[in-house]
Amino acid sequence: DCFIPLCLIFSAELECDAFSKEKTLHRFLRNVNSQVLVVQPDLNMAAFEDVTDQEMKSGSGMNFCMHCYKTTTPSAGMPVAFSVQVEDKSYYMCCEEEHGKMIVRFREGEVPKDIPGESNIIFFKKTFTSYSSKAFKFEYSLERGMFLAFEEEDSLRKLILKKLPREDEVDETTKITLTCLNERYNL
Repeated sequence: DCFIPLCLIFSAELECDAFSKEKTLHRFLRNVNSQVLVVQPDLNMAAFEDVTDQEMKSGSGMNFCMHCYKTTTPSAGMPVAFSVQVEDKSYYMCCEEEHGKMIVRFREGEVPKDIPGESNIIFFKKTFTSYSSKAFKFEYSLERGMFLAFEEEDSLRKLILKKLPREDEVDETTKITLTCLNERYNL
């Protein structure tokens, strides 16, 4: 027997999203200041920090797995999810509502191989500008116009979700480059 999944689209407003993991890349996430995103689950925090090469080699809390998914609706950008190892535990990035505001959280657990519908762990990877192929912005899949970004708070550059009025707006706080261990900077 041959089973073919059926996805019905009733109107232009109702789309059937389904995600299937295609590949996983190991990357460091850097902001516009070349700082590396570091996750500290015990403090319930993720912030961009200056780190040494030695600290990067340990990779704890900063060497992310970017899980790339195939999707039934490819026009929005490449769907990705992020996870990171801290000591011997794995944490995945997700978005949750707290006090009426969407925030970025890291929860203990693994990223699923298949996601049958909408998910609070999926972000759409988009090029930051048309002329910069090495920099990206990541739009939250459940809320158009909300992007991963950083904001300064108590001398920290914390990872947040930020609403942009227009998708084509160039906001340096949403600019993220993906680097491997031996790459110091990307354009």
